[in-house]
Amino acid sequence: MTDPRATPGSSALYAGYFADPFVLWHGGTYYAYGTGLHGRGGERAFEVLSSPDLRTWTSHGGALTPYTDEPLEYWAPEVAVQGERFYLYYSAGMGDVGHHLRVAVADSPLGPFTDQGLNLTPALPFAIDPSPFLDHDGQWYLYYARDLLDGERPGTSLAVQPLEDMTRLSGEPVTVLRAGSDWQLYAADRSMPTYGGSYDWHTLEGAFVVRRGGRYHLFYSGGAWTNETYGVGHAVAAHPLGPWHEPAEGAVMLRSGQGLTGPGHISVVQAPGGQDYMVYHAWDEAGERRLLHVSPLDWTDDGLPVLG
Repeated sequence: MTDPRATPGSSALYAGYFADPFVLWHGGTYYAYGTGLHGRGGERAFEVLSSPDLRTWTSHGGALTPYTDEPLEYWAPEVAVQGERFYLYYSAGMGDVGHHLRVAVADSPLGPFTDQGLNLTPALPFAIDPSPFLDHDGQWYLYYARDLLDGERPGTSLAVQPLEDMTRLSGEPVTVLRAGSDWQLYAADRSMPTYGGSYDWHTLEGAFVVRRGGRYHLFYSGGAWTNETYGVGHAVAAHPLGPWHEPAEGAVMLRSGQGLTGPGHISVVQAPGGQDYMVYHAWDEAGERRLLHVSPLDWTDDGLPVLG
C-alpha cells in the first residue's frame, strides 16, 4: 500500500486523492470511504482507509465490486451498520448525466461490498450523495441531492425519504433545502442537455445530518466543487423531515481561506469520548487532488456547531 501520511507541511491527513469523505467508527477503528477509485479495469471502486486515531491512515484498496463492466463513475460513498451487515450507499453514472442512487452490502467494513441490483431512484433523472441517518426512534432516513428546475434558482437541491428497510425507500422525496443565495451559484448560463436548455445553475449537495441537543443539524455543501466558491452551510429542524431553516446565511461552517481551497462534502464522526469531528475534503495547492481533512466540531451554549 502507499504511505498513508500526507506530504510534509500539508494539513491533509492522507496523500492520495480522497474526495467526498465519510468516516465510520466501528469496533475500535475508524474507517474512511471516499470518491477516487472508479472501478475500472477490474479494480474495486471507493478507496477505504482505516485509522486508530483519525490521524494515521492505512489504505485497504477498493471497497465496492462494480455491478457492471460499463465505464461508470462512482461517487460519494457512505456506510450504515444494521445488525451484523454493512450497507454502502452511493451513486453511479457518467459525469453529470444519469446518476442514480444504489446500495451494496458487505459483512465487513472493509468489504468487498456487493451491489444489490437496485436503482433506489428510478423516477429521478439525476440523484447523488446519499447519506443514511438513524434517528433515536430506530427509523432510518436517506438524504440525497436531486435536480429541481422550478423557482427562481434552478439547480441541485436536497431531499430526504424514510427507508422502508435498508434497501428500499418509502414514499415520495421531501424537499429539505434548495438554493436561496448567490454564493450557491455553480455556473451562470450552464448548458444542461438533459433538461433541454441553459440555466443559471445553483447547487446544494453533500447533505449530512446529526442529532444533538434534541435538534437535527444538517450540514451541506454549496457552490461549485471545482473552485473556491465551494463551502459548507448549516440548517436546523425539529424533525428529520423538517421544516429546515438556516440560523445564519452563507458558508458558515467552511469556506476557502486559511490554507483551504474549496472545502466541503463533510461527514461527522463522534469519538468514543464524545468529541465530534468534521471530516471534509479540500483541494491541494496545485488544484489537482481533493485531500482528506479532519477538524474538531464543538457546540456553543446555544446548541450551534462551530469548528474547533
